[in-house]
Amino acid sequence: MAKAKSNAEKIDVSVEEKLKALYTLQTIDSEIDRIRTIRGELPLEVNDLEDIVIGLEARIKKHNDEIAELEEQIAAKKNAMKDSAALIKKYESQQSKVRNNREYDSLTKEIEFQNLEIQLSEKRIKEFKVQIAGKKELIEQCEEELKDRNKILKAKKAELEDIIAETQKEEEALQKRSQQAENMIEDRLLNAYKRIRANAKNGLAVVVVERDACGGCFNKIPPQRQLDIKLHKKILVCEHCGRILVDPAFQGAEKQKA
Repeated sequence: MAKAKSNAEKIDVSVEEKLKALYTLQTIDSEIDRIRTIRGELPLEVNDLEDIVIGLEARIKKHNDEIAELEEQIAAKKNAMKDSAALIKKYESQQSKVRNNREYDSLTKEIEFQNLEIQLSEKRIKEFKVQIAGKKELIEQCEEELKDRNKILKAKKAELEDIIAETQKEEEALQKRSQQAENMIEDRLLNAYKRIRANAKNGLAVVVVERDACGGCFNKIPPQRQLDIKLHKKILVCEHCGRILVDPAFQGAEKQKA
């Protein structure tokens, strides 16, 4: 492995070589960006689908818990009805043994009250059963959607795994080349490159002049400045977007290397 150059050695490199190194680095980093873009949206889609699946499963569990609670309330109301029926039987038995009308009327009222309790429990049971039916319908809908979402999720995960398998080696090789290219550039320039790249939406910090305009923001570049760029004697930036400008000839040379 070649020994990495010191920063002082990098500074001594000609401006033309610095520009070529910067453009090479940009070309490699743009290729890495392309690979990440290919799979960039898939992980987000997978994450969104996983969140939806978790949400549906939680909703189904919530509805099932509510059904279990309603069934417990139905069971409690049925037990209450049994208790009321037993009390009615007891009070009716007691009515045959009363000594006066006041006691008889009192027992009659108790029997009427327990009958009302039974009617109320029957009404509540019907209401609970309607709620259970509604929740079962919701569960069925959720389960159908969950089935569909899981099917899509499985396909998206398989697609993502295939893309990662296809691009991982290529990305690792490009990362290695990117590091090698960085080793050829002095710290000041490399930091400027990374800063410009981080602020650019398309990740372009180094661009060629195309049709007399900046290859990044497409603003026109004066003829004299274009001539200076072709001479490779200075590191020049676009007055509008701040990107580093290089000779279009570098583009052809980079393609030949590739």
